[in-house]
Amino acid sequence: MTKEHTSEPNKRSPFRAIRAIDYTVIFVRDMAAMRRFYEDVLALSLLRELSPNWIEYGLGPNTLALARPSRTATDAPTPTGSASLQLAFRVSAADVDACADELVRQGVALLSPPTNQSFGHRTLFFRDPDGNLLEIYAEI
Repeated sequence: MTKEHTSEPNKRSPFRAIRAIDYTVIFVRDMAAMRRFYEDVLALSLLRELSPNWIEYGLGPNTLALARPSRTATDAPTPTGSASLQLAFRVSAADVDACADELVRQGVALLSPPTNQSFGHRTLFFRDPDGNLLEIYAEI
């Protein structure tokens, strides 16, 4: 069904038209807790609420949506204690520390404090209410 991966992608593939990720959907277990977290703790701007099961936030040119699977996915929910994804949010180097302070002030447990990594990033890791791994980072 799939071609063996080669270093030369198929130049005729219609998928070569893809140039960006337009939106990311997080399938949620607890919509109320996730909404409070993304709006109140991370202070994301509500873009629109299409229904109680689909809420969108604007992040620059991208959209982050919280959704309960229904229309297209019938997957079983991710087990409690398991992350479904990791999101990395880029900020300035000074803002990594300010974000860490605000998370602690809001009662969010840090998985790791702001740390300068050998690959040139200053990182901070924590989880959202559904257990997804979130990262605030800056290039240093």
